[in-house]
Amino acid sequence: MSISTYTELKSAIADWLLRDDLAAVIPTFISLAEADISRKVKHWLNEKRVSTSLNEQYEILPDDWLETIRFEHEDGTEIRLVSTVDMARLQTIRPSAGKPTSYLITAGQIKLHPTPSDEFPVFLTYSARIPALSDAAPTNWILTNHPDAMLYGALFHSAPYLKDDERTGVWSALYSAAISDMNAQSDRAKHSGPLVMRINK
Repeated sequence: MSISTYTELKSAIADWLLRDDLAAVIPTFISLAEADISRKVKHWLNEKRVSTSLNEQYEILPDDWLETIRFEHEDGTEIRLVSTVDMARLQTIRPSAGKPTSYLITAGQIKLHPTPSDEFPVFLTYSARIPALSDAAPTNWILTNHPDAMLYGALFHSAPYLKDDERTGVWSALYSAAISDMNAQSDRAKHSGPLVMRINK
């Protein structure tokens, strides 16, 4: 059976569970799987790069932001992540306004130092939350490339609801293997091709 859409995934879950009375709760199993995969999978297909301009001390993070990979100015200069303690120290020893060199994640925002003294174009590369499946959004990159992960993830999260302790270990093993395969596939894709070491003389 093909599993390429939200409807097909829901049907497959019901088939694997041998149940036809779970239509109301299967979407919850899928949502739980999506949240869990977002936490456990580091995949290049889940990375996004957006451009924006900094002009305030606090900037809003993208709605689907999970983790920053790289934050840089248009010229490639990196804006470094610092701790709360280091941010407080920087605010006492460096100018309060200028070209941002450091940032801190706080209260769902990016706090910059120095505070931008002008408009500074930047690029933010980040790991994004997995796009949620729904009738209006019937597929996402995981369902397209790794339907087994979505299926086994939903089945794994169905076990506590169904009080099916015997199946928990089976679903867990299949789901863990799918997650490991996803991460391994991403690593291979990122590091494929010949590596060349250049030594400056």
